[in-house]
This record gives sequence, C-alpha cells and structure tokens, in this order.
Amino acid sequence: MTGENRPLRVALIAGEPSGDALGAGLMRALRQETGDAVVFSGVGGAEMARQGLKSLFPIGDLAVMGLVEVLPRIRLLRRRIRETARALLTDQPDIVVTIDSPGFTRRVARLLTGRSFPLMHYVAPTVWAWRPGRARRLAGLYDHLMVVLPFEPPYFEAVGLPTTFVGHPAVETLAAARRSEAEASEAGRPPFRTRHAIPDGWPLLALLPGSRQGEVRRLLPVFAGVLDRLRQNGLDVHLVIPTVETVADMVRQAVRSLPFPATVVDVAEERYAAMLAADAALAASGTATLELGLAGTPTVLAYRVNPLTAAIVRRLLHTRFAGLVNILCDREVMPEFLQENCRPETIAPALLRLLTDPAARQVQIDACAAVSAQLGGDGEPGPSIRAARAVLAVAAKRLASAAAAP
Repeated sequence: MTGENRPLRVALIAGEPSGDALGAGLMRALRQETGDAVVFSGVGGAEMARQGLKSLFPIGDLAVMGLVEVLPRIRLLRRRIRETARALLTDQPDIVVTIDSPGFTRRVARLLTGRSFPLMHYVAPTVWAWRPGRARRLAGLYDHLMVVLPFEPPYFEAVGLPTTFVGHPAVETLAAARRSEAEASEAGRPPFRTRHAIPDGWPLLALLPGSRQGEVRRLLPVFAGVLDRLRQNGLDVHLVIPTVETVADMVRQAVRSLPFPATVVDVAEERYAAMLAADAALAASGTATLELGLAGTPTVLAYRVNPLTAAIVRRLLHTRFAGLVNILCDREVMPEFLQENCRPETIAPALLRLLTDPAARQVQIDACAAVSAQLGGDGEPGPSIRAARAVLAVAAKRLASAAAAP
C-alpha cells in the first residue's frame, strides 16, 4: 500500500511475447508481495491480460524484428510510441516498468520528460555482445535496471545506473511447468501426449519458428525442408509447435503443408508442457532456446534475417554465439545454424543426431542442467519475486521522498 492508504499504481510496458511473459510473472509477484494492493496499466499481451492488464493497444502491433523489416510499419510504431508516452504522462502512475523490447521501450522513455514517477527497465540490452555504448544511453533514461544474467550488473553500474540481478524468469517458469505435469500425473490426469492424442512410440519434435510474423515467414519453409529430409532418412515424428498469440493463426495455416502430423499449442502452460514432453527441438534463436535448455530438451538453433540486417549486425557483434545457453557455457552446446548456414541440408543431420543418438542428447542435457544455477535457479526467492521486491523498493523510496517534500 502507498502512504495514502491506496493501492500502488504500477504501469508495465511490454512490446513482444517474451516481455508479456515476464510482465505476467512480475504482476503475479507484485500481487503476492503487496497482498493484492496493486493496480496495473500499460501495454501487454494475453498473459498480462490474464493477470488483469487492459492493454492500451494489441501487442501484435509491435511484433516486428530487424532493421529492414521495421520500415513498412514505421508510422504505426511511431504512433504507438506517442500514445504510450502520452498515457503515462497523463496517468502519472507511482512507478513505470518497461520490459525488454528496446526499440520500443527506449523511444517511449525518451518522451517521458517532466515525469514525476520513477522509471525502471527489466532485461538489459546485450551491451556485452554488441554496441556497449548503449549502457551509458540507458543510464540517461532510467532510474534503475533489473537484469537477468549474473555478469551484467558491472556493465551498467560503471556508468552510474543502479542495477539489480534478479535471475532469469525462465528458470521458475520451467520449474513450475515441471511441477504441474508431475502433480497432474500423481492425480491421475492425462499427461501432455495423452491430452493432445499424440501416439505412443512416435518421437515428439518441437518446432519453434519464432514469435514474429517475419521470423515465421522466413524460418518455417526452412524447417519444412528439414522435416522432408528427416522423412527421407526413414524417421517419422509427431510435431508439436508451441507458439504465441502474435503468430498463432499464421502457424496454424502453415502447418497444413508440413510432412508430419502437428499439434499447435498457444496457451502458456501448454507451451511449456510441450517443451518438457518433446524429445528434441528445432527453434529460432531467442528466449525459447533458453527455455528448451532449462526443460532438458536437446535443441538445434536456427536463424535467418534480412541479409542487410545480418551484415550490419555482424559488424557490431562481439560474441561467438547467438544462443544464450551457448554464451553462458562459452561453447556450442546447442548446434547453431545462422544466415547462410540456415539451410535444410545443414540443419537436418544435426537434428537427426539429437533424435537418434542418446549420447549426443545426454551431452546437451548435462550442459543445460548447469545453466539453471547460473540464472538464479538454485534457491528462493525466485526471479519474479526478486524483481517485484526491486520494483517495490524503488517505488517506496520515491513515495517516501514525495511525502517528505514541503
């Protein structure tokens, strides 16, 4: 509760499905920590809506990836940025937390001149991978930063931005999914395969072609080519495609042409259950590959962007790997196939090996098990509670300062 004996007013701004998931976890944790004495506003997707957020506009308006791909939607994006900033300045909540999506959230932050509320950001830009100058620019916009990787705080504290390592929410998300599936089994409820009528004896392959329409358009044809090669090698699989609201309709249309039967799931709980149930996965680079690693699902990572975007990024990149599991392990645990190597003929042998070679599977599973501890999965409280406590501490400090002012 605030000093005025009213609920704390928290605005949350998420611009893509991964941020929507983070926002939903933070909302749950804030409710827990305040005894439900909190109200929310801002921008989010289906998961944040389930926690009570009424979004200013559909999150799908912001689901654009790449330097070139954003150009056709620039007018809409600019309008949404202005609308978001205007709403925050009008409402003047007790605190604002922007979540990831730097292309959107930083532009909103720049428009918040004259704000009376503290401004926090959740999930740091990858200054350790490329464009380290972003750390100083972020320090000029925000009052506090919450990061999900243990080596990140020094990059931002060095430029005067208070930073808290809270841990990666994927750790607790997968742990909760694992508990839920175990409890369902103990209670005699059907496991994931049975719930979705997936035949016993078929390997279950998860396909995750991304959360943006451009990603799905580029990657699903490549993934389909990989599947053709698996069939040519005499392997039959059942597909499960964990997807998100921004691309669910597109994915359902596309799977009709795939060479194997497919089950599409777009509810958060079933997405994570699918990752746990899958025997292997082929996934676009992003948060999903980390979630698959924490689920213990052997994964091949593939990604392709517009060639111009790729050329620009390569000149700026300072890391050897694209996947977070590989970055944390400092070696290629998950095979990566990027840009010109993102082709069916190069990907298929690596995926076939994970589906058929127990030793290769176990090497990846063992490496991923060590990653969980690095990301805050080795104790309590979990990452979302830590994030909620950081938000509450910053809000309390500002509210106390305001109350003491003459």
